[in-house]
Amino acid sequence: MSDNDVVSGTFRALVEGADRKFARVRDVPAYGRVHNQHYFHKVFKAYMRLWKYQQENRAKLVEAGLNRWEIGEIASRIGQLYFGQYMRTSEARFLAEAYVFYEAILSRRYFEGGSKSLGKKDLGVRFKELRFYARFLLVSLILNRTEMVQLLAERFKALVDDSRANYRETNFKEWRLVVQEIVRFMKVDTAFMNVRPLRYSAMFDSHPASLPYVARFHAKRVLKFQDALLTSYHRNEAKFAELTLDTYRMLQCLEWEPSGSFYQKRPVESKENGSFIEHSGASAASGVIDMNLAADMTDPSLPPNPRKAVIYRPSVTHLIAVMATICEELPVDSVMLLYLSASGTAGRSNVNHLYNSGGSQKSSKNKVPLPNQNTSRPESCNGKAESSDYYDKYLWFGPRGNGGENNLYPGDIIPFTRRPLFLIVDSDNSHAFKAGFTWCGKGRDSSSASFTFETSIQESS
Repeated sequence: MSDNDVVSGTFRALVEGADRKFARVRDVPAYGRVHNQHYFHKVFKAYMRLWKYQQENRAKLVEAGLNRWEIGEIASRIGQLYFGQYMRTSEARFLAEAYVFYEAILSRRYFEGGSKSLGKKDLGVRFKELRFYARFLLVSLILNRTEMVQLLAERFKALVDDSRANYRETNFKEWRLVVQEIVRFMKVDTAFMNVRPLRYSAMFDSHPASLPYVARFHAKRVLKFQDALLTSYHRNEAKFAELTLDTYRMLQCLEWEPSGSFYQKRPVESKENGSFIEHSGASAASGVIDMNLAADMTDPSLPPNPRKAVIYRPSVTHLIAVMATICEELPVDSVMLLYLSASGTAGRSNVNHLYNSGGSQKSSKNKVPLPNQNTSRPESCNGKAESSDYYDKYLWFGPRGNGGENNLYPGDIIPFTRRPLFLIVDSDNSHAFKAGFTWCGKGRDSSSASFTFETSIQESS
């Protein structure tokens, strides 16, 4: 057996081992404390070892038949791991590391060269390339790298068009929908461009050093903001992947704006031949990804971002289960932010189902809230408010025609007010969740720390 065969065999074994570990953490939910956190370190270690091995033995691996797209697939998996950790922890350094690897894949054109050299026969490589673009778009979107998002969207659309032309026997309808999603998302979000960042910025907001002075005005207790749950459910809402426009903007608002050199918005350029001019320092000639680049993309002087669980179009039962998990694990003297964006007037588009759901027309009319209807009773803080007060109005979390099982009522949230809760309801029915009789039940020590804030950041259409 030649030396090249030994190196190639070792490489394949490392790939298989890393892929097995990756499969165990790929679908771990992005909420709740992960009790087997040590296993994530094992996965990272396995891929870093694999990446280092292919760097040190690149020439022998290429001679043994290693394709460029295989190198890109490893880098893409590492970027995917980093992004998954960001979604679970909200630590900016993980998002920055994901960007470093994805940008290196783009600049060296790993997938482009691979698919062209293999020709039309390897459809799997083309799908890997499409998934890479979709993931890089999401990372760039969250990092607010507008120029990169525009460049990626253009290339992604061109790639989908090329795939439809060269792989006529394959249906790329789902990928066309993804292209439509990002184009629509960018179009709707254009109004927020060239203005101050949604993120908390020391240039526009009070500096973290001022927090001790603010704390003097809180006589009772100071709560730490460490966990947030963000979700939205609207028909035909602007979204990309599983990130809706509402949750995207809230996610931006709950992050610190870094001041590293990376965030000076250096332009993204393309050469005439379509190649990418990189500004990250990841050299295509050296083949080495600068692992220290993330230091320029983060700001160690800033406090950590609060952890954010972003739930895409959940059912009511799933939403309540996630709320319960976060509240159960909420540290002492901490507050949870709950952002709910949903319609409260679903009766207008779902009234036909309610009429045909087995109940009478009269009872259906009583249960469908009208836009201007206000059935709330006067505030009662003596603990004698009727239970029906908590279930008169609701937010609609469900597709058309699924009945009351998808209604989220104020009463569904009351059990979670045992812990400090900051509630933001972005809805035409947010008044049903106002502080008052709903939140003043007896025996709740945290009721004074539980309040609502009405807001409206959704695009009107």
